[in-house]
Amino acid sequence: MTSERVGSATRNLRSRSVLAGQAAASTAEVEHALAPRPDPHAAAFFDVDNTLMQGASIFHLARGLHRRDFFTTSDILRAGWQQMYFRLAGVEDPEHIAKARSSALSFIAGHPVSELEEIGEEIFDESMASRIWPGTRAIAQQHLDRGERVWLVTAAPVEVARVIARRLGLTGALGTVAEHVDGVYTGELVGEMLHGEGKAVAVRAIAEQEGLDLARCSAYSDSSNDLPMLSLVGHPCAVNPDARLLAHARANGWQVRDYRTGRKLALASTKTALAGAAAIGAWQVARLIRRRTS
Repeated sequence: MTSERVGSATRNLRSRSVLAGQAAASTAEVEHALAPRPDPHAAAFFDVDNTLMQGASIFHLARGLHRRDFFTTSDILRAGWQQMYFRLAGVEDPEHIAKARSSALSFIAGHPVSELEEIGEEIFDESMASRIWPGTRAIAQQHLDRGERVWLVTAAPVEVARVIARRLGLTGALGTVAEHVDGVYTGELVGEMLHGEGKAVAVRAIAEQEGLDLARCSAYSDSSNDLPMLSLVGHPCAVNPDARLLAHARANGWQVRDYRTGRKLALASTKTALAGAAAIGAWQVARLIRRRTS
């Protein structure tokens, strides 16, 4: 056998050895994940946007509602551009934020709750299912396999959050609650968007309700806005983190998981800014519609 053939055979053997090692490691991880270790006092809480799902869920909802003629293209572009300007110019003030919150979800005023739930199912299949991060989904499944409950905690409408949780086989969801009377939306929120400290309040409440020990619980998010929630639990984890959260996680010895690579990572902040601006702009569309019809 020539030296060239020997070298080729050696490389092939090493390649097969690497594959064998990777397969063995993967099998061990699966067996560990499937080992039942139920803990009724432990749970996991997952942010949705850019943590469990690529992009903003409310953006996908707004786009789906636009396709169903809830509002026009000019409405969403005008409102989205206004939001983008405020965010990029850095001149957003408390009054502006208050107006955004007061008009959130008002574009579904007059529609029945059941309609949004049905549309949410369709939009999940159209736009959301393919954008679930496999790595984060696997982590959620590991918690379930250990007998722990798993909740989504998101600023998205709770009806949409429940659809995502149900389709992924999770325990449930905490989300922004839109007021409704006799099953019909009024166009107002109950309180505010579930954001920042509000998420921490919701997690504390569900922990008390369900008898959870927060020291045994885990939380996952991409955003420094969720530091109040992450700081509540004994096992916080930064997933696809923004710069501030990454620095905080490293300083405090938190776990970090990043599923963004190459071009996706380079474009992540730009896409998030655009999606967020368009999404919140969509939440304000009804204000424009009211002006037209008043």
